[in-house]
Amino acid sequence: MSSQKYGIKNYMKGALLLTIAALIVKVLSAVYRVPYQNLVGDQGFYVYQQVYPFISFFVVWTSSGFAVAISKILADIEARGGTYLEKRNVTQIIFNYLVFLAAIFFSLLYFGADSIASFMKDPELASLLKVGSFIALCMPLHAVLKGNYQAEGKMKPVAYAQVFEQAIRVSIILIGTILLLNFTQSVYEVGKIAVFGTVIGEVAGILLLLFFLKGKQEKKLNPTQKTAKWPIVKEVTLYSITISMSGLLLLCFQLVDSFTIFKTLIQSGMEPLQAMKVKGIYDRGQPLVQLGLVIATSLSLAIVPLVALKSKNINGRGAAPFIQLTYRSTLIFGVAAALGLILVMPYVNQLLFKTDTLSQVLKLYAFQIIPLSIILTFTAVLQGYGKLKVPMLFLALSIGIKYSGNMFFIASWGVVGAAIASNIGLTFAAVALIIYLKRIKPIQLANQKFYGKLAIACGTMIVVVLSVVFLLNLVFSTKLTRSDALIYSGILVTLGAFSFITVVAKLRVLAEKDWFLIPLGRRMASYQLWLNRKK
Repeated sequence: MSSQKYGIKNYMKGALLLTIAALIVKVLSAVYRVPYQNLVGDQGFYVYQQVYPFISFFVVWTSSGFAVAISKILADIEARGGTYLEKRNVTQIIFNYLVFLAAIFFSLLYFGADSIASFMKDPELASLLKVGSFIALCMPLHAVLKGNYQAEGKMKPVAYAQVFEQAIRVSIILIGTILLLNFTQSVYEVGKIAVFGTVIGEVAGILLLLFFLKGKQEKKLNPTQKTAKWPIVKEVTLYSITISMSGLLLLCFQLVDSFTIFKTLIQSGMEPLQAMKVKGIYDRGQPLVQLGLVIATSLSLAIVPLVALKSKNINGRGAAPFIQLTYRSTLIFGVAAALGLILVMPYVNQLLFKTDTLSQVLKLYAFQIIPLSIILTFTAVLQGYGKLKVPMLFLALSIGIKYSGNMFFIASWGVVGAAIASNIGLTFAAVALIIYLKRIKPIQLANQKFYGKLAIACGTMIVVVLSVVFLLNLVFSTKLTRSDALIYSGILVTLGAFSFITVVAKLRVLAEKDWFLIPLGRRMASYQLWLNRKK
């Protein structure tokens, strides 16, 4: 094994490629929902969002869970001088285990579709769950192929496959929906094509990964070496869950919503069609939150590998400066995205989704961006320290809080209760992770001056946005059209972001050298230097 192949330079290049691919996938995943909702309406969006978490659970667990776990196990074997035969035996054991898991999940989803749909109080969802169940069968080959490429340091096939499968998925969902709407008005039939697009996207990703294998010579071996199965199965299961747990957390929250919101609204006396529309409007918050998390995701993917490397450094401060920077930058952008969305929500809601209905609920929903940003980065930081089990326990508890909150709040307060339950559950997880990290490594994440400066930046943005809204209301009529909402959104987002960034730069909330470590932070550093130049 050459040092060039597995050197730090190649590692960072590969990590950057995967980071870019992950961000493209995340943006595509958020953006396609807007035209889809516009095509199918709130009821159609409800139908898709009810089954989406079931399907995406396997995609996330495979791509960001099992694939990374497999690559780590194989890389560990390589690092201790293990043989090719040992790696092949381990891969075969994992593949067989995944085939077993895939068969169980497929059977539960396909043959249990009627029971799951009935439990959600919407029997017509069963056909969509049956179509989506086939994605479980893609899991074994997809995970093993990605894991092997990553273990060998070949990140290009993995990155290309991630973007390719998402592009195919989005294309089928949108084009298929447009074509199908000419023949049927059934939101369930249209929902099937959307679910089918996800399955075909996964198949397309596997085919591209297999294409990159073309021409690779397979060694012929006499398999005489025996490998213990249970330790490998245990290790790959634990790692896969812990590595993908921040992604799975959001899907588990959505699963709780799928099982509780529609059912509880009906039980509270709401008409089924109205309950579907209310759930569909509530689900508008998901793509908005996903877009708000893009910066936090890029920070966690880019900065956290440094934590893993520096935490092994006994001399000097080790990983502490990177953890502080990760926390501070995550909080700055998380708070900015959440607060910005809350301030412009009625206009963005109408611009993207045709109406400003339930904007107050969506404002509460948008608050999730702050704790989720912290959870994303801190679970990754703790992984860098090899701490996996305790964070997993915190996230499991937060899911329990979310479920209990939904059951208690929705019956009394309607769909707003679901947003409150999410915020309580996520805030608990974020605070618990911060406290746990401080116990492992006593560190001051930020001082009072930092929080004070951040508060001033937030206050400035609030004053600017509300002042501009007041002035715009003098010009425009009280009943805004969608084109009016475009003008409001464009002006408010631009001025709100500019005022926030300017105050953050002027007060030097982060030092110039810190901005250089953040993706695309060079321009911010230049702007900060220009603002604070001595006249």
